[in-house]
Amino acid sequence: MARCFIMETSLLLGLTAFLISLAMTPVVRFVAIKKGWVARPREDRWHKKTTALFGGIAIFIGLAVPLFIVADFYTLWTAIALPGRGAPLPSIAAVIGMGAAILFLLGLADDFISLKPQNKLIGQIIVASMVVFLGFRLGWFVSLTLDTMVTLVWIVGITNAFNLLDNMDGLCAGVAMVAALSMAGLYAGFDPAAFFVAVVIAGSCGAFLVYNFNPASIFMGDCGSLVIGFAMAVLSLHHGGFAAGSRLSAFAVPLLILMVPLLDTTLVTVIRLLSGRKASTGGRDHTSHRLVLMGLSEKSAVLFLYGIGAVSGIAGIFVSRSDTMTSPAVIIPVVLAIILMGIYLAQLRVYPEKEFSVLRGRKFTPVLLELTYKRQIMMVILDFGLVAFSYYLAYRLRFSGQDFNYYFQVFLKSLPVIIAVKLIIFYMSGIYSGFWQYISTRDVFQYGRSSFLATVIAISGVTVLFRFQDFSKGVFVLDWILTTAFLLGTRGSFRLFTETMKRKTLAGDHVVIYGAGQGGELLLREILNNKALNINPVGFIDDNPLKIGKKIQGYPIWGSFDQLSELRKKHPVRGVLLSFNSTADENEKAFDAAVRYCRQNGLFLRKFSIQLEPVENWLVNH
Repeated sequence: MARCFIMETSLLLGLTAFLISLAMTPVVRFVAIKKGWVARPREDRWHKKTTALFGGIAIFIGLAVPLFIVADFYTLWTAIALPGRGAPLPSIAAVIGMGAAILFLLGLADDFISLKPQNKLIGQIIVASMVVFLGFRLGWFVSLTLDTMVTLVWIVGITNAFNLLDNMDGLCAGVAMVAALSMAGLYAGFDPAAFFVAVVIAGSCGAFLVYNFNPASIFMGDCGSLVIGFAMAVLSLHHGGFAAGSRLSAFAVPLLILMVPLLDTTLVTVIRLLSGRKASTGGRDHTSHRLVLMGLSEKSAVLFLYGIGAVSGIAGIFVSRSDTMTSPAVIIPVVLAIILMGIYLAQLRVYPEKEFSVLRGRKFTPVLLELTYKRQIMMVILDFGLVAFSYYLAYRLRFSGQDFNYYFQVFLKSLPVIIAVKLIIFYMSGIYSGFWQYISTRDVFQYGRSSFLATVIAISGVTVLFRFQDFSKGVFVLDWILTTAFLLGTRGSFRLFTETMKRKTLAGDHVVIYGAGQGGELLLREILNNKALNINPVGFIDDNPLKIGKKIQGYPIWGSFDQLSELRKKHPVRGVLLSFNSTADENEKAFDAAVRYCRQNGLFLRKFSIQLEPVENWLVNH
């Protein structure tokens, strides 16, 4: 009964935070516009219109009022005045309220006078040190010194991660709201104080999102993003592997719930450093910007990242309530999906090539740069996870209940051998030398052979090392099937994703391809791969009645040439592309008819051909 009352009170205060922030945001916006406190469009920024600043004031007020009402500042004072006396942790609401107030002032100063990055960093380190001094730690390591240092890095890192995430309308506030709701689900029924803080953060961010979602009428600024980041960082420290959790849970849960800001910060920081840029330099190279570059709209990119945050947050909640033997079934797939996403986003070119290669001449970086540039390191990391997950899943499918508990130890002792053998065989068989976006039937057979050979040698390895005692042949059969499926799935999905994005980003004149044969398929492929052509096919027409109604690479064959007029009523076709040989006798009539029709209807007509021109001819002409 008491627990229900506490949860109801927390939800009521979360609603209070929502209403306060909802009411304060338009007030702050009005004052900011009147005072000229606005962000104007710049080349290195994403927004395209002048927008009010200081929305973080409304977020902070919405967050601070409920926190200060509930916070037990006596416990905070006791922890400060009597450190190391075995006193319990101070109120998390008081700690977050105190730190958020300091960082709010720091962010406000930065929004007004643009502090140097090192000055902001010093302020963040001081606040993080206060939190650690009060007894809050990640609890990842037995060594108190190591755990303290990692906790400091975590608090400062997450604070800055949300600061960097504030790069597109609605992104930072929305991701914070999703993460806070995940935290609320994590702590519900176990930690009322942390649940209350999570609900209040979600309420305040959700209200601000009403005005900040695309098209935004106000930005939060550093006075908002630093507060949000700090609050989420400290809130994540409160997870102590309760319920059925384990040490694996203590590691994985905060990482999963805060996956989106961690992904964005890691991706941006690494690529900026490798391209010779400062990590603190602003730019249009964030995860959200790369998603837009792939063809998503701004709203779709932001909603996509919300979805990533929601899925990883739910995964974090599941892991917190699972044991060590069950958690990998969720952790590994989520991490592999994020790595696969990172591989694709990293290969999108947002900098000039000369900037990316600025470090190539230095002594210790050429090899690292080349490997990173070619994405081979990420491929190996991805396959590392795929091999481990396939082997784990094979045991999960083969055994259950108490049998799995016993064979899980067999899995653990043999896993290093399996991973090492398979990655070596994969490398030696050359599967890292190809381009995933061009995967072909021949590659499919190569992956199957490599996976089979790796499984056979892995069996030989465990036979030599462990005499195959307690091992199951069925596990290795399942492992081979799963590994092959995952290899093909990741590579194939990469090609599918690439081709889908190509089609979504096509722009230019709508055209119809006349001729649905091999020439038409080659022409379509060239259009998809060459945006410089500036044409967008709506489909094919062909005079062969057997082809009508079929599709080529997803593009329909609408009908014969005689039906082109009907097709133009449905699609704004501005031109016709001929994919057949117009000099052949059987095609002369079709060619002449196309020329007449295009002239009469004001359509342009172009002919597709592939030529291998002798170099001598080129030299004569030039």
